[in-house]
Amino acid sequence: MANDGLAKIKIIGGNSLNGDITISGAKNAALPLICAGLLTAEELTLTNIPMQLRDISTLTELLEYVGAEVVRDNENSTLKIKAIGGVDKTIAPYDLVRKMRASILVLGPLLARHGIAKVSLPGGCAIGSRPVDLHLNGLEKMGATITIEDGYVHASAPDGLKGAEIVFPKVSVGATENLLMAATLASGETILSNAAMEPEITDLAQCLITMGSKIDGVGTNRLVITGVKTLHAGTHAVISDRIETGTFMIAAALTGGNITLKNARTDTLDALVSLLRQAGVEITADGTDIKVKRQDDLKSLRGIDIMTEPYPGFPTDMQAQMMTMLTLADGAGMVTETIFENRFMHVPELVRMGAKITVQGNSAIVRGVTGLKGASVMATDLRASVALVIAGLCAEGETTVNRIYHLERGYEDIVGKLSAVGANIIREN
Repeated sequence: MANDGLAKIKIIGGNSLNGDITISGAKNAALPLICAGLLTAEELTLTNIPMQLRDISTLTELLEYVGAEVVRDNENSTLKIKAIGGVDKTIAPYDLVRKMRASILVLGPLLARHGIAKVSLPGGCAIGSRPVDLHLNGLEKMGATITIEDGYVHASAPDGLKGAEIVFPKVSVGATENLLMAATLASGETILSNAAMEPEITDLAQCLITMGSKIDGVGTNRLVITGVKTLHAGTHAVISDRIETGTFMIAAALTGGNITLKNARTDTLDALVSLLRQAGVEITADGTDIKVKRQDDLKSLRGIDIMTEPYPGFPTDMQAQMMTMLTLADGAGMVTETIFENRFMHVPELVRMGAKITVQGNSAIVRGVTGLKGASVMATDLRASVALVIAGLCAEGETTVNRIYHLERGYEDIVGKLSAVGANIIREN
């Protein structure tokens, strides 16, 4: 993949999508799992990794910087990680960390195993402030001394981390993951209350258990971790990407297509599936195959209201895609974003394509129109990018999505997958 910030995607809209799409492993599960490799000197083997994603390559580079051996098997979507690095390899530099926020997830494992870590404050999508306070406060409760100097988190726990009871003031996926990993090597018992319950956290917990961790309450908002002295080797398959699954569901429904999503799971998408059915989408699951089409090919989709919430509520990572669907639905729908501020940056771009959207605070009223028109639009973050691609698939004429850097951080071979089911789409450097 060319690392070209000027790359763009061009789409001629109007084709319905028909055929099979294989869903990749979940980026949001793979990233913490890769960081879990830092918790042991033995080999962690991860399968079903979305190897083509920029975020995966960025994080594996970071692991190599801190002394891990990483063997990539692109053909079999597998990573082997052996973190032999010692205490001199506990610095995560700005140049690598700035590319994505998930890099902060090396902090807990490095600190827990080596008693010291220096990690740059992270970068990533520009969707409002996502402070790392919850991560740092939790580690301090576990006995770490933490200071922030020159944009770096300096953390030390020379005698090791200690078990603690941590009540998150608000649900945080990243903080839950970081503290869960740190707690596996802390002495005594750690309780994480009001923990995030996303399927990706359950996946992480199951991998940690495979490596020898003692964790109770997996899948609930109260995790109880009994620390062990060391973790050992393990093999774990990353869960399928529920956000990619949902994205292609919406693309199929909007284009009037009939798609089968392979290697997919509906059990992690209950909130989305329920709303899509209300809107007029037919979704049937058969094992790991999900068939998606409009309930009535000739009728428009119906406007519905959505509100983003922590899992098991409607995922914030599906908000932009759902808003694109509502632009062409019959009637009006309201979209309320409660997780991240500043996550309506796709709205002006959709309006350029003919959408009728009015934003008031953290809510947007979307009034359905009869059609969108192709335009040149700018991608601002990962999910906004894919929302514009979906809009282009339905729009009349040509749509150019510029600055697809973010898109390629989170969707593996999206151009190839959409082309294979009938989309007129190309990537240009």
